[in-house]
Amino acid sequence: MKIHSKSTVKRNPRKRAGKYAITIATSALVLSACGSSSTSSSSASTSASGTSGGITTINWWASPLGGAGDRQKLITAFEAANPNIKIKLISAPTNTDTNRAQLITQISGGATTPDVFMGDVIWPAQFGAHGLALPLSKYLPASYFAKFAPGLVSGASYKGQVYGSPLFSDQGFLYYRKDLLAKANLPVPTTWPQLESEAVTLVKDGLVQNGFVWEGNSYEGLTCNFMEYLASAGGTVVNSGYSASTINSAAGLKALTFMRSLITSGASPASVTTMQEPQAESTFVAGNSAFLRNWTYAWADSQNPATSKVVGKVGVAPLPTFPGQSGPGYSNIGGWNLYVNPHTKHLQADLTFLKWMSGTAAQTTLGNLSFIPTVESVRQAFASSTTAPPPLQIAAKTKLVPRPSGTPNYAAVSQAIYANVNAALSGSTSVASALSTASSQMNSALGGGL
Repeated sequence: MKIHSKSTVKRNPRKRAGKYAITIATSALVLSACGSSSTSSSSASTSASGTSGGITTINWWASPLGGAGDRQKLITAFEAANPNIKIKLISAPTNTDTNRAQLITQISGGATTPDVFMGDVIWPAQFGAHGLALPLSKYLPASYFAKFAPGLVSGASYKGQVYGSPLFSDQGFLYYRKDLLAKANLPVPTTWPQLESEAVTLVKDGLVQNGFVWEGNSYEGLTCNFMEYLASAGGTVVNSGYSASTINSAAGLKALTFMRSLITSGASPASVTTMQEPQAESTFVAGNSAFLRNWTYAWADSQNPATSKVVGKVGVAPLPTFPGQSGPGYSNIGGWNLYVNPHTKHLQADLTFLKWMSGTAAQTTLGNLSFIPTVESVRQAFASSTTAPPPLQIAAKTKLVPRPSGTPNYAAVSQAIYANVNAALSGSTSVASALSTASSQMNSALGGGL
């Protein structure tokens, strides 16, 4: 999720728009054009890290950050600042579930590579509980973690230890076609029923092929989407002690019933049940949808004239809510951390890399790529800038809801959510049955294993 994406979840590499670049203080990163990195959505290859001639080489496992070559730009800048350390990029799967599964197999088997890996913000409990990530707070001072935005460090922690170094944050936004709303004399929707109605109108009037596209496939991204509707309906998925599911509730029924109605009403195409971030975004930037729910990075993609047909026609807003709720709707918290393999042979070099990636230069670069910086000072600089990408300007104004990742068994909990929600969306089971089954599976998962 672009995951962002964002998120959290599956993303495609795209060249980023650069017109919103921000420079912060004197440590802003100056980057020259670099070659594109090769990526893979299904597998990753590894090679041994080592030390030769005073040069330490560490392997960095990372899925695409955005445009082709963006990871390599960061690597090139890091190596220029740290000439005794070389970074070998391992192109990780773009699907967070596949990514996680491959890492678990490698690290649980004692592999010393990758040394550093980019992982979802929902992984700390599982990876910490099962010894799949190094407790960074044992090796980095409290001052290191104090610079991050509030809540990010606690989210990267498990049982008093910090396992992830926040790399970038992410959240969902509503992207909309300004030109289509103007042509139909429609306002930017602030409630979910309003969005549904406008989407249906725009399709029926022949102004656009699809009304609203989003991530409805059976994978992690659907958990993110469902959490947003559920929170706006006033519901939760688990109790505070992570001991029981709370998904089968009036709020759960309201949220999932509405999501299903988006499809049956024609506001969203039936194919939304097969869409992940890349498919939803591609539909939107091709000019074939009026509305899109996606992560921060979708803004830059929509403004890239090489791949987008809607440059200059897109607006960004907080996600809607349900009538009767105050303020904007809820956005799921996405983003990615940097983790260290507990079997690494190059811990000091790994920590040097983490420190640099959390510095002003790297964080500013990520912000200019339309990712939300995790370092609070950089984050605020973007929020107060009129030239920053619009999602970064409004990010601080939205309401956030986390996924129930405080349990080491989160992966199974999430699967119970997205598999049953998808079944209801596709019509293969009723909404009530989907919630009942999800609740039962979640209760079992809360006491399960990997």
